[in-house]
Amino acid sequence: MNPIHIGVLAPEFPPDIGGVENYSLGFVRALANLGHPVTVYTPRHPQGEVSLAGITVKPVLKLRRVLDRDLIRDPSIQAWHAMNAAYAWVAEETDAPVVASVHGNDFLRAYLPVTGPALHRLPGLWRWEAPLRRLDESWRAHTTRQIRRWLPKTRAVLTNSRYTEQVLLTKIPACRGLTVPAMVGVDPYFLARPLAPDDLHTPIQLISIARLSEPRKNIHRVIDALARLRKDFDFRYTVIGEGAQRPALEAQVRQMGLAGHVRFTGALPRRELREYLHTADLFILTSSVLPTSHEGFGLVYLEAAACGVPSLAARLAGAVEAIDEGHTGLFVDRPEVDAIAKALRRVLKGQIRFDRNRCRTFARAFTWERVVETALPYYQAHGSERL
Repeated sequence: MNPIHIGVLAPEFPPDIGGVENYSLGFVRALANLGHPVTVYTPRHPQGEVSLAGITVKPVLKLRRVLDRDLIRDPSIQAWHAMNAAYAWVAEETDAPVVASVHGNDFLRAYLPVTGPALHRLPGLWRWEAPLRRLDESWRAHTTRQIRRWLPKTRAVLTNSRYTEQVLLTKIPACRGLTVPAMVGVDPYFLARPLAPDDLHTPIQLISIARLSEPRKNIHRVIDALARLRKDFDFRYTVIGEGAQRPALEAQVRQMGLAGHVRFTGALPRRELREYLHTADLFILTSSVLPTSHEGFGLVYLEAAACGVPSLAARLAGAVEAIDEGHTGLFVDRPEVDAIAKALRRVLKGQIRFDRNRCRTFARAFTWERVVETALPYYQAHGSERL
C-alpha cells in the first residue's frame, strides 16, 4: 500500500493519562511505523504537547463541531480517523474516507458535547461561562443521539473488543456490516523491562490503576475486602490514579485500620507506573457494568500482563477478553466484597499461582500493528469494500 496521509482526531491524547489516551498513542505510532504520514489533531494541553517521531501533533481541537469543522478542509489529509464516537460527524463534512474507533462509553453516553454551541468562547460572554457550561449536559445527550446518525456514515467502525461490538450493534443496529473488532495493542514499553522472579514478594504487593472519579471501578469494595484479610496476611496495596473519590477512599482506609497497608500515589507518568507494575504480584480491577459506563476492553489488564503481573477482574464486559483465565488472571462472577475477599484470600494463601512469562506471552499477541492493519483497507480513496 502506498503511504496515505491520515488525519487523526484525538480528543483524548497524551500527555493526558488514560486508556483511550494510550489507545490513540499506540495507534498513531503504529501508523507511522508502517510508513504513513500522520497528523494528530488534539486539544491544547497546559503541560505542553508530546513529541513523536514521524508524527505531527496540532493542539487545535476545540471539542465543538462548529469550531472544528474547518480543520476537515485540510487538502493534504487523504483519510480521517476519529478516535472517539463523538467525532464521527466528520463523515458528514468530507468526501475522504472516515474510520472511527469506539471504546464503549463514548457511544453509550457522549462525554464530549461536540454538538453544542461555543457561546462561552465569544467576547463579552466570559462572565456567563459557568452557567453556559452547565448546559453542556443537555448537549451531551444531544450528541449521544446524533452519534447514532454519524457512525453508520463512516467507512468502518473499529471496536476495542467483541463485547463492545455487540453492545454497539444493539444500541445502533445501522452499524451492522461496518464494525471490525480490531481489539487493542500493548505499548512495547511495558514489554521492554526484564521480568521479576515468579516468587511472591514479602509483603505481597497488590496494585490498582484507575480513574478515582468512577465508583464502578469498585476500589472501595477492594478496600473493604482487604480489611477482612489484614489480620491474616501481610500485604501492601497501591492505588494509582486521581479523581474526586480519592478523599473518601483515603478516609475509608483510615476508618478500616488499613493506613499501614494502603497508599495512594495519584496519577503517575508511565515510567513510574511501569516500575510499580513490575514490583506487583497482582493487579486488581473488579469493575461493574452500568447502563452508560463499562469496561469496553480494559487495556490496563494487558499492560499488567506485559509486566508479568496477573489480574483479578469481574467476569463482565471486555475484561473477559483481556484476561486468559487461570493463566493471566482470575475472575469473580460479581464484583461484590465477599467474592473479592474470597478470591484475594486464594492468592494471598498461594492457592493459585501464575507464571510471569506466560502473562507476558499472552500480552505480546496484542500488537498495535495488527490493530492498524485492520484499518488500512478502509483508508483507501476508492471503493469501500472489505479487502
